[in-house]
Amino acid sequence: MKNLAINEISRVLGREVIIEKPKDKTLAHYASPVAFSLAKELRKAPKIIAQELAAKFSDNEILSASAINGYLNFHIKPSVLGNLAQNALNLGENFAKNSTDAKGEKILLEYISANPTGPLHIGHVRGAVYGDTFAKVGNYLGSEVCTEYYINDAGNQIELLGISMILRAKEIFGQSVEYPEKYYRGEYIDELVNLSVEKFGKEIFYDDGRILELAEFAKDEVLKIIKKDLADCGIFIQNWASEKSLYGELDATIAKLEKSGEMYKEGGKVWIKSSAVGDEKDRVVIREDGRPTYLAGDIVYHNNKFERGFERYVNVWGADHHGYIARLKAAIHFLGYDESALEIVLMQMVNLLKNGEAFKMSKRSGTSVLMSDVLSAIGKDNLRFMFISKKGETPLEFDIDELGKEDSSNPIFYINYAHARIYQIFGKAGKNMSDSEVLGADFSTLDEAGLNLAFEAMTLNEVLNEAFASRGLQKIPDFLKILAADFHKYYNENRVVGSENENAKLKLFALVALSIRTAFGLMGLSAKERM
Repeated sequence: MKNLAINEISRVLGREVIIEKPKDKTLAHYASPVAFSLAKELRKAPKIIAQELAAKFSDNEILSASAINGYLNFHIKPSVLGNLAQNALNLGENFAKNSTDAKGEKILLEYISANPTGPLHIGHVRGAVYGDTFAKVGNYLGSEVCTEYYINDAGNQIELLGISMILRAKEIFGQSVEYPEKYYRGEYIDELVNLSVEKFGKEIFYDDGRILELAEFAKDEVLKIIKKDLADCGIFIQNWASEKSLYGELDATIAKLEKSGEMYKEGGKVWIKSSAVGDEKDRVVIREDGRPTYLAGDIVYHNNKFERGFERYVNVWGADHHGYIARLKAAIHFLGYDESALEIVLMQMVNLLKNGEAFKMSKRSGTSVLMSDVLSAIGKDNLRFMFISKKGETPLEFDIDELGKEDSSNPIFYINYAHARIYQIFGKAGKNMSDSEVLGADFSTLDEAGLNLAFEAMTLNEVLNEAFASRGLQKIPDFLKILAADFHKYYNENRVVGSENENAKLKLFALVALSIRTAFGLMGLSAKERM
């Protein structure tokens, strides 16, 4: 719809123009400051120029134009809105897609990538929901987004998982044990111990030579838990990349780095000159004893990523990894790749409340609020909506008790109520959204508020493109909140069933429902038809 307006304005004015969408739709559907940029060239006041330009649209079949304080304001004409609405309803949930000639990027999206040493906790949920929504929206708009989870299975944390299980097993068997300062705890460790006893017998906990065997078994079981939790949230990742399996590429990757001339040895360690390209200091990649650092593993992984030939690489990380970005981009630069192709999206912390108090930590994890606990408490749709409702770099806090309210203070209820209300109205009218008299209804019988509501519902494509391009996916729920509020206001002020223009209003409401349903689907939610 925006492209339609831009193309028509440019055709009439004979020049390219920039248009924007004013917050107040009563002023305009779109507005352009073109008169201000022409003031110097034409040696006239912007107000006069805007009036002259608006006059060129007096007989236009697509747009009506007016001049206000130097701005050129446009409304899409009712007949055009009606045709666009009919096309949208015929397309169904494909209505907000980009045109087939608008080719998107080939993107590798890595997200979550939590250590496989315990169930996912609330700190992982925000990135999980963001990543899945990002992939859904990107693929819908025409990009090719491939999703990946990087399994950190080569570090000391895997051995520590095995040691934690051995200590807990001996404790369960009645022995007195002394735990180290750092270890894994919680009911899930007990569950892993029980599974290990079933598979290996108790003797494995007394054989120091089998610690890694035990740890590998536990890691695989934890990955099953992680995959189940994600599936319960409607998240299915395409690729699972193992850090351990990539270590065979370490020597070749280090040799590739050395060719850059940006590596050196000092103090028995191997360093990269990351300070030369934006990092605060140089970084160690190989320790004195020859073991690779955590950074080395990430360099190998990202070299592997870039060798796969995607156009863009997006990593969704926790905000605490902010300081890690410069050193990784430096390494990518030294490997000979364009480091600007790597994009990091940061997720801030989440504070979950219940009745104003901190949400109780799980006994199963021992130290954190688990994703599975939150899912059990509020359900998939509530979880996904709330965790995508704010910009990622903004801390998120919400009280789960608020989600039980059945009023406008609970956004997901209010949006669902709008969708269900529309189905109820169609039921009262005894009609279906696919009825020809509804689809073909004339929008010229709608008042300004109705036309503006139709326009708002059909801006979903613009919202999706802006949300995806800016990585600000919270713009989608923001759009839905405004659309639902505008719908409820219009419905409360207008009689629908039995009115002279019943079909036009039903067509309008079908369009609103379609927009809600499509946006919900891209967020991984289901719009309710009854409440």
